[in-house]
Amino acid sequence: MNLYHCSIDLKDGTKALAFANAVELWMGYLQDRGAIRNWRLLRRKLGLAADSCRDFLLEIEFNDMTQLDQAFRTLEAKDEEVERLYNNVNTLIASSEIGLYRPFPDPERAERMALI
Repeated sequence: MNLYHCSIDLKDGTKALAFANAVELWMGYLQDRGAIRNWRLLRRKLGLAADSCRDFLLEIEFNDMTQLDQAFRTLEAKDEEVERLYNNVNTLIASSEIGLYRPFPDPERAERMALI
């Protein structure tokens, strides 16, 4: 499994529930087509976080790098629904930081470590 981690701040005046709804529609579209494994949207609670932490975390799970590639290919498609769903999320975001994570130690690393 790979985890695409998105730390997000919304544009001023954006309603959090409107953002959550747009994310649900976009992620649901991707999930229904097998382009993602699972996802979750989290919001900072009670403002309890370091200054460097953004308001929202969007975590998207992929089975493997092939599935991640499939999700990006979905974005490349010349499809009005894809463009609408993506833009409905993207236009609400003021800033974001992205990272790709994996469980550690993963099976490949554990196997290499055992051979040393």
